Amino acid sequence: MQGTSYIQISKSAYKRNLSYIRQEIGEHPIISAVVKGNAYGHGIENMVKIAESAGVRHFSTFSVDEAYRVFHASKHRSHIMIMGMATEAQLDWVVENGLSIFVFGMDRMEKILSIAKQKGKKAKIHIEVETGFHRTGFEWSEREKLSKLLIENLDHLVLCGLCTHYAGAESISNYVRVKEQIETFHKFKEYFKSKGLAFSLYHTACSAAALTYPETVMDMVRIGILLYGFWPSQETYMAKYKHLLTQTTKNPLKRLLSWKSEIMSLKEVKMGDFIGYGTSYMAPRNMRIALVPVGYAHGFSRTLSNLGKVLIHGKIVSVVGTVTMNSIAVDITELRNVKPGEEVVIIGKQKSQELTVASFGETSQQVNYELLTRLPQDIKRTITT
Repeated sequence: MQGTSYIQISKSAYKRNLSYIRQEIGEHPIISAVVKGNAYGHGIENMVKIAESAGVRHFSTFSVDEAYRVFHASKHRSHIMIMGMATEAQLDWVVENGLSIFVFGMDRMEKILSIAKQKGKKAKIHIEVETGFHRTGFEWSEREKLSKLLIENLDHLVLCGLCTHYAGAESISNYVRVKEQIETFHKFKEYFKSKGLAFSLYHTACSAAALTYPETVMDMVRIGILLYGFWPSQETYMAKYKHLLTQTTKNPLKRLLSWKSEIMSLKEVKMGDFIGYGTSYMAPRNMRIALVPVGYAHGFSRTLSNLGKVLIHGKIVSVVGTVTMNSIAVDITELRNVKPGEEVVIIGKQKSQELTVASFGETSQQVNYELLTRLPQDIKRTITT
């Protein structure tokens, strides 16, 4: 049954973004499509289908529940890598089904070894090392104990990768910190090599690092936000801007997501009356407003009260009054012949106008990542060409 709004995901835009990324990183590295946060709000099942149709065969998730969805959505037995949360019971499922997982502490290392031995199956692991993010990863001081444990248990493990994650690669202010992290990773790499431990893949680059620190592009890159058509930050875009000026387009990325609703009802408001809850908006003239059945319960932030915009009849119109749980009021006084049931574009194009996710971020202080991942999973998502 149709809800109060719907999301459209463009397959052709994804392929275009993938082509640009491949152009930047070269043909050799594996691209692991990051689908954490419900594929950045786009829907895991939809994105696995689109990505596999474009030739992607490697996916990264944060947690096992996300990996489970990828596992059942994949039609090509694509490789699935879990970068974060897993309970002991979930680790059993991971090993049983041949998924790979980040190991970043001795407790997980011991649990996964125990499961592998019990099942008689090799556990596929990526050793994550701490290089300066201070979130997850084996410390330098743990290297001897870790290498000894790995060597003793090679019959029970597949060393899929050695990896880390850089803190702040999207900002030039973190340049020194990122460079130090790169050096630390190579120290770990050389240490393990000296112990005879070789990993199938060395991977450290996220979207931002892959674009701004070419030396981080190794055997695989973990690409999230770029695949969905967004730059990790304005600084990342500006780092490429001079080169892009020589291209046919100044922005090679194309967003996948459009979010649309429809007009629920119309109302006349007299000058001096307040619109919505409280007294945040007083009509400065006789007005006509349209009610749109999308509110903060649907991911349209309450901070957009009296600030947000939508498109109706190809015109940008303003949110007036407080964003409520289930609806917003927009000023359509200047529009003619507006009727209930007509299309409202929240994110996307209508005629010659466009509202982007970035425009929401600028208004509400939300970054692209936050706004996208807050879109509820129960909003219907469909794939378009």
